[in-house]
Amino acid sequence: MSQGLILETRQLTKEFRGFTAVNAVDLQVTEGQIHALIGPNGAGKTTVFNLLTKYLSPTRGEILYRGKSITKMKSNEIARLGLVRSFQISAVFPQMTVLENVRVALQRPMGHSFHFWKSNKVLNQLNDRAMALLESVGLAAYAQHITVELPYGRKRALELATTLAMEPTVMLLDEPTQGMGHEDVDRVVELIRQAAKGRTVLMVEHNLSVVSKLCDKITVLARGAVLAEGDYASVSAHPKVREAYMGSEQATVEGAH
Repeated sequence: MSQGLILETRQLTKEFRGFTAVNAVDLQVTEGQIHALIGPNGAGKTTVFNLLTKYLSPTRGEILYRGKSITKMKSNEIARLGLVRSFQISAVFPQMTVLENVRVALQRPMGHSFHFWKSNKVLNQLNDRAMALLESVGLAAYAQHITVELPYGRKRALELATTLAMEPTVMLLDEPTQGMGHEDVDRVVELIRQAAKGRTVLMVEHNLSVVSKLCDKITVLARGAVLAEGDYASVSAHPKVREAYMGSEQATVEGAH
């Protein structure tokens, strides 16, 4: 394993009945960094996430965590290692309160995940930690609100809190700002920056302005393969990246400022 790598793929490939969705992807995620996967629609970004978290099995290739192969592990085993995925669609229980959602997530590291029949006395022991997590994402004042009543941006903040409750070493964020207005985007960007302290983040993100503000390293996918890699300045200036996004080598990638 190269020094500093926490997550790595080698020639990762996924084929669906002759269609190659992910084609020999070599990905190297450095511990403690925020790393983005970007690319046009259909580039294979979410498929890579599904492979990393074992919602799909690769056709070929290898996935390594801290230098050890996890290619044959199941999704629940991957999560126990600390690779925790936040889904593209807000993954919360809509009829529970905000506090209850975080308490459910806190149960997994305790070894009795989703035991809804636990007594209130036992669950109330989690309240202090749950409230601290809600405070960290700006939701403490909403603890007793029913989740379905929250605005979209606050639901995504709650999803981040439930992800943090599962004590991730690597957070995999799938389109964390999708569907948000500018105000919510700015707030979630800051939340991700705070949540990333002491952790590693791998994120799929279409909003290139978000990527430019947050990410240490960027991997650009196109047609399932790695097109370019580097920091935002180098990637956004790459002729093939400009062509993939805008259809012209002379085009400027949005958000490059």
